[in-house]
Amino acid sequence: MDSRSNSVNRNTKKNDDDNITQREEALYSVERIFESKEVPSWQNQLTLRAFCVSFILGILFTFIVLKLSLTTGIIPSLNVSAGLLGFFFLKTWTKLLEKSGILKQPFTRQENTVIQTCVVATSGIAFSGGFGSYLFAMSEVAAKQSTEANNAFNIKNPSLGWMIGFLFVVSFLGLFSVVPLRKIMIIDFKLTYPSGTATAHLINSFHTPQGAKLAKKQVKALAKFFSFSFLWGFFQWFFTAGDDCGFASFPTFGLKAYENKFYFDFSATYVGVGMICPYLINISLLLGSILSWGIMWPLIQDRKGHWFPADESPSSLHGLQGYKVFIAIAMILGDGLYNFCKVFGRTLYGLYFQFCSKDEGAVLPVGARPSPPEPSMSFDDQRRTTLFLKDQIPIWVSIVGYVGIAIVSTITLPHIFHQLKWYHIIVIYVFAPVLAFCNAYGCGLTDWSLASTYGKLAIFTIGAWAGASHGGVLAGLAACGVMMNIVSTASDLTQDFKTGYMTLASPRSMFISQIIGTAMGCLISPCVFWLFYKAFPDLGTQGSAYPAPYALVYRNMSIIGVEGFSALPKNCLTLCCVFFIGAIVINGIRDLVGKNKAKYIPLPMAMAIPFYLGSYFAIDMCLGSLILFVWTKINKAKADAFGPAVASGLICGDGIWTLPSSILALVGVTPPICMKFLSRNANTRVDSLLNS
Repeated sequence: MDSRSNSVNRNTKKNDDDNITQREEALYSVERIFESKEVPSWQNQLTLRAFCVSFILGILFTFIVLKLSLTTGIIPSLNVSAGLLGFFFLKTWTKLLEKSGILKQPFTRQENTVIQTCVVATSGIAFSGGFGSYLFAMSEVAAKQSTEANNAFNIKNPSLGWMIGFLFVVSFLGLFSVVPLRKIMIIDFKLTYPSGTATAHLINSFHTPQGAKLAKKQVKALAKFFSFSFLWGFFQWFFTAGDDCGFASFPTFGLKAYENKFYFDFSATYVGVGMICPYLINISLLLGSILSWGIMWPLIQDRKGHWFPADESPSSLHGLQGYKVFIAIAMILGDGLYNFCKVFGRTLYGLYFQFCSKDEGAVLPVGARPSPPEPSMSFDDQRRTTLFLKDQIPIWVSIVGYVGIAIVSTITLPHIFHQLKWYHIIVIYVFAPVLAFCNAYGCGLTDWSLASTYGKLAIFTIGAWAGASHGGVLAGLAACGVMMNIVSTASDLTQDFKTGYMTLASPRSMFISQIIGTAMGCLISPCVFWLFYKAFPDLGTQGSAYPAPYALVYRNMSIIGVEGFSALPKNCLTLCCVFFIGAIVINGIRDLVGKNKAKYIPLPMAMAIPFYLGSYFAIDMCLGSLILFVWTKINKAKADAFGPAVASGLICGDGIWTLPSSILALVGVTPPICMKFLSRNANTRVDSLLNS
């Protein structure tokens, strides 16, 4: 009797537990909310209205990314902004059509995902296209600042025709290289892809009744700060009639601090970027500024006449400028090497663990072999897996696409860059799929794309192979472009597959949207860059509004790869070695102490950026961090909900102001006022000169 009673009790308890689990799943399940809504076919997810909105937003975000690339090179994730603005535009569009009674297809989260994918792919070309790094490093402007290898054979000035052609032949290879392994990445290995997952949660929330109300409020906040930022940029323009004029040259902490790049330049863009970037990055930037411009450069300047000639030009790499550039490069390379080894090691370990855990005789689970969802999966995972495996992309499409584009580009690229030979390109394309997979896998584990690190690897290997006498500097930079485009687009696509998996968007629609977005980027990015290039004659020079700091960094990396360390000034190599090793050691300590303590240790990569540029943008970003920190202390819920929208508004408004300011510069309209700040003595001399 007792035995039967215990058995009944156990069964009752089990049933109760099952019921509780089902109720909890129903409560927390995203797909239960959308269960009654029909998922559109992959063809219906790709709408003309989605691509019209993507084109408009793609232009906006390309301006923003290029402005950031040409000023500091720090580019935050714009996925949230793209998802939010895509939702706002199409929601408004469909509401108007619905009121008119002509709405044929409702706006779905799958269509929202297509827009977000297309916009990020479009603006991504502004980064991987190298307009602020390797591509502009080929120009005469960058070559004149390098002093070494500045002959005509190592120079290629920007031109709209060859830039568009170059991007079209190299930007699609990465997409075809990872398509067959999407099932491994998303289903089998269950990689998190933090940015892709966060974007999916955001898009899913927009399409719930509560989320739609919040999104409406977020868009209002974004529009308000967009207007403020745009009008602030317009107002500042009136006071910039000459060099070092306007609010951007305001000596906030005094003239001596201003000379050493310590000032607040009233940039709404970088205040917004600071609100998006983690606190640690902003603090690291400020520490790097203090270490370099506050301590090191004044001390090295005192060695003028001993370490470098006293009459050396300020822009010469044989003077103080050489220490700024090469020590920054050493830190970037040390940080990049450490993270490359760490992520590559984790990738190999992860692959080993995954394959060891498979049953004996298991085959590689590529995309063309769909397998049913496991019965132990949650309702969300079951539904997502079923739909993700439904629309297959045949392997032959990937193979034909990759081989076909590789053949075309192997023939085409030597005509664009005579220094880059066909055998260099073939070697890159043999290894590129492996590196693209490693980058996509590592990005899924850490959310860290090492595209620029793989590009630097190509600079050193191909540049050294080509040799100094055969234009190795330009060959290395061109190879960097080929490699960066492949591995960058590969990780972007797998991020989008993860977003699509979580929003029930078809892999086919994601792939096609990525291709269309990439094609848009190949046209839009060169045209926007060309506008900057023609509107601002001092583009790429130190001290200008758009110094393109990474262009000089990449060119000098290529010079070191080809010519060795002979280009370095006295004691610079010793300091470079110290900072290279220091970057590796700091990263190692960060990993050893654990996440809780690592958040108090600065990031070497972030510290290196102000070594060359100065601290003005770091002060802007720290102000953004301070605003967000205070806001969080006052009202954490509101700060979490509206912080990204406010930051996006500040970035977008100031970013889009560059379009009218560029047009004004092109047509010869100059600001009417120069607001400049002088010391008391300088002001007295100016007054006496004017009164004489």
